[in-house]
Amino acid sequence: MSRFALSVSMVALWAGLHTPALAQPYMAAPEVIGAAGGETISGVVFEDLDRNGRHDRSEPGVEGVRVSNGRDWVITNAAGQYEIAVRPDMNLTFVQPSGWQAPVDHRNVPQFSYIHKPGGTGYSMRFGGLPDTGPAPEAVNFPIIRRPAETRAFSCAVVGDSQTYSNQEVSWFRDGVVQDLAEMDLTDQDCALYVGDVVGDDLGLLDRLLEVGSVVGAPQWLVHGNHDFDFDAQSDADSADSWRRIYGPNYFAFEMGDVLFVALDNVVYPCGPEDYASGHDFCAPDARPTYNGRVTQDQLVWLEGLIESTPSDMLIVLSHHIPFVSFVDSTSDKHQTDNLDRIHDLVSGHQALSLSGHTHSTENHAPGQVFDGWTENTGTGPLPFRHIVAGAASGAWYAGDLNVDGNPMSLQRMGAPNGVVMLDFDGVDYAERYVGARIDETRGQWVGVSTPSLRAWYDAIMAWRAEDRDARDPVPPLSINDLPDPNILTLEELADGVWVTANVWMGSSETQLSGQIANGPALSFERTQSGAGEAPRIGADWADPFAVQRQLSVARYAMQSRSGDERAQGVFQWQGRQTGPAAPQPQNSVADRNMHLWRAMLPADLGLGVHAITVTSTDRNGLEFEDTIIVEVREARPQPTFRTELWAN
Repeated sequence: MSRFALSVSMVALWAGLHTPALAQPYMAAPEVIGAAGGETISGVVFEDLDRNGRHDRSEPGVEGVRVSNGRDWVITNAAGQYEIAVRPDMNLTFVQPSGWQAPVDHRNVPQFSYIHKPGGTGYSMRFGGLPDTGPAPEAVNFPIIRRPAETRAFSCAVVGDSQTYSNQEVSWFRDGVVQDLAEMDLTDQDCALYVGDVVGDDLGLLDRLLEVGSVVGAPQWLVHGNHDFDFDAQSDADSADSWRRIYGPNYFAFEMGDVLFVALDNVVYPCGPEDYASGHDFCAPDARPTYNGRVTQDQLVWLEGLIESTPSDMLIVLSHHIPFVSFVDSTSDKHQTDNLDRIHDLVSGHQALSLSGHTHSTENHAPGQVFDGWTENTGTGPLPFRHIVAGAASGAWYAGDLNVDGNPMSLQRMGAPNGVVMLDFDGVDYAERYVGARIDETRGQWVGVSTPSLRAWYDAIMAWRAEDRDARDPVPPLSINDLPDPNILTLEELADGVWVTANVWMGSSETQLSGQIANGPALSFERTQSGAGEAPRIGADWADPFAVQRQLSVARYAMQSRSGDERAQGVFQWQGRQTGPAAPQPQNSVADRNMHLWRAMLPADLGLGVHAITVTSTDRNGLEFEDTIIVEVREARPQPTFRTELWAN
C-alpha cells in the first residue's frame, strides 16, 4: 500500500501554480545590427509588441534590465538602452526580469544572448567549436514580452545528468523523465533547469535531446557540465565553445517571480597551474588533462556584481553542475567546489538555495548539515542554506535490468530511482519533491528489510567486486537466486538483528520517520547519518537492502543475440563501453552508503506468524509517504523452490 498525503498549505500552493500558457510560444531572437568593431556595444531591451524580434520605433524600451558582458554589469535606462564594454571573448546576456519573458527557439531554448569571439576557437574541434564571430556589432537589441499574468507561484523541473552517450539513451530519456514531465502540464510560465551533463561527451546529441525536451512545454535553461565540454579544448576559455554555439552561454541568470536563478559553470577544463597550486595533484603539468570543480575569477566578479544589484528580499538559486558539497564524495577534492566559502560570503544576507548534479545521487542538505571532508575540500563548515544534489535523469548511467516500460531500472548511487527534482515556488518559499521516472508520484521511498543473510550475501558479492577484474573468477560467487527471501525471518535471525529500513529519496535531517507493527509495538527509526561532521558509513549495515537486491545481480549483462549486431550483445553504456555477454553481476553503482536512510530494529521476540508493518515518512513541507510491508516469522525457512518429489513421476 502506498499513500500520498499533503498538508493544507501544500495543496493550496499546488492549486495555484499554473497560469494559462500563451496560444503559441513566443519565438524570436536578439536583433544584431552592423559590425562596428568598436570598444563598446550598445542596444535596447524592448517590449516586442508584434513579436517579430525587431525593434520598431513604436515599441517601448524596458527600464531596469541588467545586461552583462560576462564580467561587468550595466542597467538599461528609462528608454531601455544600454552600453557596455566589449571583451575579446564574451557572452553578452541580459537577465530576464520578473514579469517578462525572453523569446525561445524551436527547441524551447531561451534566446537572451549574443556570443562574441573574434577569430572563433582558432583550431579544429570535434564538435566544431565557435566560428569567427567577426568584429563586435554596432548594436544588439534584446526583445522580451510581458507575461500574460505575473504570478509568484510556478514550478521548475530540475533535471540532473540526463547524460546520454548514444541515441538509444536519448530515447530512454524521452520515454522516462520527459514522458513524466510532459504529463505534468508545465507551461511557458514554468521552467526546466538542467544542472549539467546534459549529454555524455557527445555534443552531436544535444540538438535532438533539446527537441525531445521541448515537448514538456517549459523553457529549457541549461547548466554546463563536465561531459558537455570540448575534450579537445586547449584551454578552459575554449572548453565550452561548441556548447555556446549549439546552446548558448555557459553562465547566465534569469528571474521568475521572486526568484533569481543563477547558472554557474564550475567545471574548469583542462585544470592547470592555479588548480595545481591549490593542492590538486591531478592538475599537475604532466598529468592527463582533466577537470576540477572551481568557479573562475571572472565568474566570481560577475556573480558579485549580479548579487549587488539583486534586492535583498529575492531568493537566489545558485545552479551549477559539480556540487558545492557532496555526501557520497565528501572526501573528494575534485567532485566538490574549491572556493565555496567565497560564494557563501557573496550571497550572505540573501535567502539562497544551491542546486547541482554530477554525483548521480539525491542529496538534500539542510542548513547546519556538515560531513567529514567538507571543510578540508571546500573551505566551508556547516551549511548556511539548503544544498540539493538533484540526482540523475540517467540514474546510474542507464544501468540495471529493464523495467516494465522497457527502460533501464538504473537505481542511483544511494538507491533512489532515476528521475527529477520538482521545485514548487510561491514567492521566496519553495517545496522540493523527487519524482522517480515512470513511478507513481505517490511513491517517494523504498522500504526494505535488512537481515543477517542479506548482509552476508551483500558482503560476498562486494568482496568479489573488489578483486582484480582480470584475475577474479568471471562468475560472481552469488546471484539474486542465492538470496533467501528477506521478508521471511527466523527466530535466530531476529536474535542476530533485523532492521526495517526506509530510503526516503529526498529525505533530509528534517524528515520524520515512524513505524507501526500491526497489533504490536511502534518502531523507533534512526537516521543512519546524522550530518554532524562524521564520515560516510559504508558497508552492509548501512546499505539500502531494497536497492542492493536490484543492483548486485543484473541479468542484462548476459543478453546475447545471433543477429551479428555487436551492439545486441551484453550491455553498452558509459562512453560506449561494452560489458558482456557475461554472467549476471553487480552494476558499477551500488547503494553502499546513504544520507537519507532510516532504520528500526525489529523486536527479537516478534512472534511467529505474519506481520504487517507500516512505515511513514514526513518531510519538512508536510509531504507524507506511507508504505506497508509484510514479513513472516517462521521457525525455519520454507523450501523456496519446487518440491522435487511431487514431480518425480
